[in-house]
Amino acid sequence: MTRICTMRHALEDPAIFGSVLPGESWAAWRVVLIASQGEPLTDAERVIFTALTGRKREPDEPCDEVWGVVGRRGGKTRAFAVAAAYFAGCVDYEDRLAPGQRARLPVMATGVRAAKEAFAYLLGIFAEVPMFAEMLDGEPTQDTIRLTNRVDIEVAPANFKTVRAATLVAVICDEIAFWHIENAANPDKEILRALRPGLSTLGGPLFVLSSPYAKKGELWTTYHRGFGASGDPRILVIQAPTLTMHRSPNLERIIARAYEKDAEAAKAEYGAEFRDGISDFVSAEVVAACTDVGVTVREPLDRITYSAFVDPAGGSGQDSMTLAIAHASADGAGILDLVLAIKPPFSPEAACAEFAATLKLYRVSRVIGDNWGGEFVKEGMQKLGISYERSDKPKGSIYADFLPLLNSRRVRLLDQDTLRRELLGLERRTAWGGKDSIDHAAGAHDDLINVAAGALVNVTKRRTYGMLSDAVLGTADERERDEMNARRFAHIFGSR
Repeated sequence: MTRICTMRHALEDPAIFGSVLPGESWAAWRVVLIASQGEPLTDAERVIFTALTGRKREPDEPCDEVWGVVGRRGGKTRAFAVAAAYFAGCVDYEDRLAPGQRARLPVMATGVRAAKEAFAYLLGIFAEVPMFAEMLDGEPTQDTIRLTNRVDIEVAPANFKTVRAATLVAVICDEIAFWHIENAANPDKEILRALRPGLSTLGGPLFVLSSPYAKKGELWTTYHRGFGASGDPRILVIQAPTLTMHRSPNLERIIARAYEKDAEAAKAEYGAEFRDGISDFVSAEVVAACTDVGVTVREPLDRITYSAFVDPAGGSGQDSMTLAIAHASADGAGILDLVLAIKPPFSPEAACAEFAATLKLYRVSRVIGDNWGGEFVKEGMQKLGISYERSDKPKGSIYADFLPLLNSRRVRLLDQDTLRRELLGLERRTAWGGKDSIDHAAGAHDDLINVAAGALVNVTKRRTYGMLSDAVLGTADERERDEMNARRFAHIFGSR
């Protein structure tokens, strides 16, 4: 590849990025971008660089990766959009691309919506800067900017399957600290592992930016290994509070109020400090050891007594209404047989009816559920012949009882992606004073693992539930009931 101009020239030229990151308030970002390309800094700029990176001097050659651990609203999305625009429009790849081949520059986040802020900055640059506007190959779509130099800038969800085998000029990874807890389909490590080979063809850089969260995941690992003088010179890691990177009077007021309201949260969000006291609930290795590969549901068997747990939901919010059924093996281990989720929007009455029909297949006449929802679930189930008992334990206590069962391999889980993702997304938080709590991370969900844990904890404590009565199954004879149940089971689970 051939650079049409240096990063410093592009940032200083009013016809390129001079008006995008102007003035003293963007000085720190200009230092980072210039240094990341192995370009020399001035003595004054080097002071800023050292404060941001813990390194005395800038790299002597372009960096392979640039990681920014920066507080919220610190301008990182805008600054890294400039970096992406530079590699899309200020570098010539013609001699490295095969005839007809096009290269890609993905802007990746937890989902398309989260990536569109960075995409919007890029769209603004290519629409308003005359030099770049001439490079547009047709009208941009909602997720792609196509350029005449055979580079396509795309919004892409954080999924390793979308980037495998692609030729990449650069990549922006936005808010990576939250990829593995905000319902991302793949862990951050697997996505980065898929991205790096695609960058190697053209030698393009990986730009990773995020406000920090817990001391786990790829952001923490890279920061812990790479920040400071001992880090890899080709992997540049910066850490800076919001106001160090971008400052305005309004932003100063917002941050001051945030520290007054919740200092611990503000330290992470605006101070760029990783949070203490947050750790993974259980390891991926333990979950894998407890999972029966390829088994997504277990059919009901004779002479087995099943237990069920329900997590109700209203049908109009964000949460699914979920059901889990489990039983105890001969040696007392908990076996998960089924998990079901009804996603919103849905009718609570219809959800109760669907769950009751499924419970009848497993001959369950009584369920346990959490305390949410008042009487509507209890009444809805009772009308259908299922009694509803409120759990005597809060969710956090159920998880606390569930953990030793996992660690001792005394439970068998189903091989379902959502169930596994929710389990691995649980966090143990240690508050000031040493008290622990276990819950999903902010913005994540635990609807399925909540009911699975509840059902498995119940059966391992030898709590069993009765068979359905004729009042539930109706007046059909035994053969008819068996045939009805067989048809119902095939209808629900035949496509699994």
